[in-house]
Amino acid sequence: MLNWIWLFFFFSAFLCALGQLIFQGNTDIFNTLVASLFDMSKLSFDIALGLVGILTLWMGVLKIGENAGLIEKLSRALSPLFAHLMPEVPRNHPALGHISMNFAANIMGLDNAATPIGIKAMQSLQSINPVKDTASNAQILFLVLNTSSLTLFPIAILMYRAQQGAPDPAVVFLPILLATSASSIAGLLVVAFVQKLHIFNRVVLSYLGGAAAILMALVLYLSSLKPDELARVSSLMANCLLFSVVILFMAMAVRRKVNVYESFIDGAKEGFQLAITILPYLLAMLVAIGVFRASGMLDYGLTGLRWIFEGMGMDTRFVDALPTAFMKPLSGSGARAMMLETMNNYGVDSFPARIAATVQGSTETTFYVLAVYFGAVGIKRIRHAAACGLFADFVGIVTAIVVGYWFFG
Repeated sequence: MLNWIWLFFFFSAFLCALGQLIFQGNTDIFNTLVASLFDMSKLSFDIALGLVGILTLWMGVLKIGENAGLIEKLSRALSPLFAHLMPEVPRNHPALGHISMNFAANIMGLDNAATPIGIKAMQSLQSINPVKDTASNAQILFLVLNTSSLTLFPIAILMYRAQQGAPDPAVVFLPILLATSASSIAGLLVVAFVQKLHIFNRVVLSYLGGAAAILMALVLYLSSLKPDELARVSSLMANCLLFSVVILFMAMAVRRKVNVYESFIDGAKEGFQLAITILPYLLAMLVAIGVFRASGMLDYGLTGLRWIFEGMGMDTRFVDALPTAFMKPLSGSGARAMMLETMNNYGVDSFPARIAATVQGSTETTFYVLAVYFGAVGIKRIRHAAACGLFADFVGIVTAIVVGYWFFG
């Protein structure tokens, strides 16, 4: 699957560029494609270089938590839930603790922590994967839930809106929460359908209902805050929780007489090696995405969609926000650039800009997650992971547009 997706990006970019050369006389198009190859190669290295520090840090912290026994305790607490969602994972397996911590980091909007923890979870799942080059059911479910990216605190998006001069940066907070919730639910349901998981039972509904109640209470509290307080309080809560977890790991390790410093160093070494392993997979995906975008295929697609929606008599204001939607599954930095471009062109509080911000917060970058998470463990056959992840993206993006009309239309 990943092989055909990768080839599609290159072949479609070549055909599009060839068409522009022959029919439009664009003699610079192949120069643009080649320049994109070099630019994205450099970007891949820059991202991997940034990941070295992040992975080294958080793998060290996680090693402290493992040696302190906290990951094991978290695994035991969530074993009844994952026994239904990931039946092939043994009860109390460390992977369950890593998965739970990754979800918590995503919910809090802590991307820098979520990625290393997620990679650690994927490695733990790989240790019980019977076919090492093929994604297991548990790995696919975990990856799809990551691509749907349920996020309670979209701190980065609120920050970008504030930088662009929005008088109420947090006006997109509730629309983003609704969109990301829809994508997460869609991701869980489609994987459950494909894998024939029985999720409508008392245990699963009890866990999910409890989590939903906690999230709703937090949403009600945050919704009661003034706009200028929302971003500050959400950022404070997220970062305070993160640092508290680090201190908790250290304190429990000291209590169990674990050498905290040596544990951190052991985990940090793993993180450094992991960052080097990821680079080829990351580069392969980003250069393919780069030439696809540089060829103009994205622009042609938008033009076609606008023509279709106009022919159907639909309101087409949302089409101006679709560059962010199309780039979101392909490139996180590209989607962010598209969102900022929409803010600059139409105004930070324009309808397209608000839709773009909601779309940006609705899902994660599917192909980036595929490249990094599966690349970290050497997965080559991804089975239904991409299709399910893209379905969750589609639901999240459509929900973002519908909710945008509801709130801002």
